[in-house]
Amino acid sequence: MLTSTQIETYIAQGLSCEHVAVMGDDGQHFEAVVVSPEFAGKSMVQQHQMVYKALGDRMRAEIHALSMRTFTPEQWQQAGAKN
Repeated sequence: MLTSTQIETYIAQGLSCEHVAVMGDDGQHFEAVVVSPEFAGKSMVQQHQMVYKALGDRMRAEIHALSMRTFTPEQWQQAGAKN
C-alpha cells in the first residue's frame, strides 16, 4: 500500500516540481497539488497526463484514484498559495 509521502516522491522524481503535496489516508484514494514550470503552455489535461506519466504503472496497479490540481509557478503565486 502506497503512502502520500511515497506518491509525492514519485511525482517529484519524474517531474520538475516547485511544490508537491499529496493527501490521502486510505492507501488508494489521493488528492494532489503539483506546481511545475514544465506545465507552462500545457492544457490541464496535458498537465495531468504528465503527472500520470511520472507515476507510471502505479496508476494502474496501486493507486485507485488520484484527484489533482496542477499549477505553473506563476499560477500558484497568483493563487496566493491558498490552493
